[in-house]
Formats: sequence, structure tokens, C-alpha cells
Amino acid sequence: MEVALLSFSSSLSPLCHNRAVTTLTPKPSNHPRLPVIRSAVSRSKKEETVETVKSHLENCHLLAAINYKGLTVKQFQDLRRTLPDTTKLVVAKNTLVFKAIEGTKWEALEPCMKGMNAWLFVQTDEIPSAIKPYRSFQKERKLEDNDFAGAVFEGKFYAPGDFKSLETMPTRAEVYAKLLGALQSPAINLVSTLQAPAIEVIMVLKAYVKKLEDESNNNA
Repeated sequence: MEVALLSFSSSLSPLCHNRAVTTLTPKPSNHPRLPVIRSAVSRSKKEETVETVKSHLENCHLLAAINYKGLTVKQFQDLRRTLPDTTKLVVAKNTLVFKAIEGTKWEALEPCMKGMNAWLFVQTDEIPSAIKPYRSFQKERKLEDNDFAGAVFEGKFYAPGDFKSLETMPTRAEVYAKLLGALQSPAINLVSTLQAPAIEVIMVLKAYVKKLEDESNNNA
């Protein structure tokens, strides 16, 4: 129909000719609605990414940035297969991750908001065992340049040079064993501790755990 109308001879009145052209000529490719649609889709994807990051932060004990520049899709797939269920690996733009963590304790990660990062969400307090899979992956594939850019644990920022203290933290079982040993000798200390109000018992336990962690860090 369009071809027939556009092939009319010039003997048609200008009004009729203009009406046919105006009505049936395809709209130019730079139709103003197209960028609006693309922008809406892009905005939706960004919001989805921010919400994904926020959901992974629930019950998260440690969030680390990994420099992933140069890693292939297959390498990412291989890495994900080595991670435990309690650890998630997400590739997201720094700006979107920062939008998700802004105003939270994770905001201490701001020094990592540069370069190309993948984000490791550790949802367990067994930090060394959560970090080990990436260390093994990094060593096996000789990816020295793809190192941790930083991490936040208990609100504190850990630079790449500080990761040894995270990787050598005592496990929960080791902490419990040392704690039980300390409480059992002398026995009177254990009795007096158990007779104290619950909040005092908790504070004693936390203080002792921190002492063990500090000793571990000093010996690292």
C-alpha cells in the first residue's frame, strides 16, 4: 500500500501528495521514544543490580573486592564452582555497589571503588575457609595480578596487605577449644563466670575471643 501511494505521479494536488507522504513515510530512525525505552531498560537493570547486592549483604560477614581484569568467562565459571554455598561472587559496577552499601558499615570499602572488581560476599563467620578457594584458584592459574583489592570485616577495612590476618584467623572450633581450656583452669573461674548475669557471660566470651584474635594477628 505504501509503495503504491508513494509512486503516484506529480499530477496529484500538492495537498494530496503531501498528505500521502506525511502519513505513510516511515518515521526517522532517531525517533525520540527509542532512547527513552533504552534508558528505562538500563535504569531497571541498574536497580536490579543494586537490589541483588543488598540481598547478598544480608547475613554477610565479609565483603571483598577482587580485581578481575583479564579473567575470561570460563575462568569465572570455574571459580564459582569452587566456592561454597555460603560464598557468592558477583560482577557489578563500582558505582552500583557503592550505591547499595552507602550509609552502611560496608561503606568502608570506598577505597576499592576503582578499576574492575568482582565482589565476594562471605555469609559465614568461617572467614579463612571462605577465602581459601580463591587463593587456590589464583595460585593454580598464576593470577598474581588478580588479587584482592580490599575487604570489610566487622566494619573494618582490610587493604591487600592486611589479608594475612583474615586468612589466619582461628576457626570457630579452635576458639571454642581454647576458650574451654581457659575456663576449665582454674575451675573456680568457670563457676564464678557461669553464676554471673547472662550479659556478663557474653561480654566475657566476646572479650576472650577478641584476645585470641589479637594474639593470632600479632603472631602472623
